[in-house]
Amino acid sequence: MLISSKKVIVSLALLLLSGCNIIPGSHMEGVDVEPETSTLEQDLSNINISVIDSSLISRLKDSQQTYSQAKKYTPVVTDTYDYVLGVGDVLSIGVWDHPELTIPAAVQRTAEFDGFRIQADGTITYAYAANVPAAGKTIRELHNVLVAKLSEVIEKPQLDLKVVGFKSQRTYVTGEVKRPGVFAISEIPLTLIDALNLAGGLSERADWRTVSFTRDNQVQTIKLDDFYTKGDISQNRLLKHGDIIHVNRTDNQKVFVLGDVSKAGSIEINRYGLSLAEALSDVGGLNERTANANGVFVLRKRPDNEEGIIADVYQLYAQNVVALVLADQFKLQPRDIVYVTTAPIARWNRLISQLVPTVQALESISTIKTQGNFF
Repeated sequence: MLISSKKVIVSLALLLLSGCNIIPGSHMEGVDVEPETSTLEQDLSNINISVIDSSLISRLKDSQQTYSQAKKYTPVVTDTYDYVLGVGDVLSIGVWDHPELTIPAAVQRTAEFDGFRIQADGTITYAYAANVPAAGKTIRELHNVLVAKLSEVIEKPQLDLKVVGFKSQRTYVTGEVKRPGVFAISEIPLTLIDALNLAGGLSERADWRTVSFTRDNQVQTIKLDDFYTKGDISQNRLLKHGDIIHVNRTDNQKVFVLGDVSKAGSIEINRYGLSLAEALSDVGGLNERTANANGVFVLRKRPDNEEGIIADVYQLYAQNVVALVLADQFKLQPRDIVYVTTAPIARWNRLISQLVPTVQALESISTIKTQGNFF
């Protein structure tokens, strides 16, 4: 049966290419169909056809789970998070019982002083502590360094140190969110989910399955639907400086339903996925009078592989009621093509319906000629 199905697909494709030679007056000058036909026949011989049954559904689920497990990342851990200072951060430094050290004397009468800024060389300058390296240190580490410096002139200094301006590190949220923008990384851990919430959440056109996360020129695909619907916390990330979160649109998340259906067209895959049964239902179902219920095919392009297989074709025998249950379990992927063939008797009837007017016209002409000869 699989060999027969492959022959049907090959024959239909070849017929489409050679159709302009069959239809009178449709020949195009300078177009040679034969080389294209032979190439197409060779390509179509490299397709893999499978029947949609319970074993196939099980294999597809197992392969998807294996792929997902291979792509899992370590869940986000925020308990050990400690902010690392960087160039541009602004610090507030105060010493108990020494208010003169809180604001340098040279600027205490101006309102422009907002704190001690880490300079381009990564250092800060404080009273009794000049050119102290600060960038790359945590708050606790810098606190210990300053206490050690001040201890040389002040007995047991009690130092209050905090960041009042987080200027050195930022992350970017772009694409289909309500408020795209740049968000500062602070002493409070910022995760990917937090950043999306700060950006107002996803828009109606957002694709929940293919959120792009870029770090150090490496791109990962985040499946937000797995996070929200399955609680898969491995989809979350603890953000660092320079991380980019891009939410794609759903424009490319489509399948195409063609052939003998009530209304052929394209269907978008929503965040919950799309089954074969749903796709057929969305286009009004099969044409009851002419469609071949056993000729429902799903064509899926396969990535480059060593076997040379260019596509997978899945066939559903929809005439069997059980197959409708399987169709609901068969999940479509973006850019899948669902094609419903026409039943042989329907093709014959269409051919006859096209020939009858021609025959009737010829008979009329013949009758007129006969009558003319009679007179």
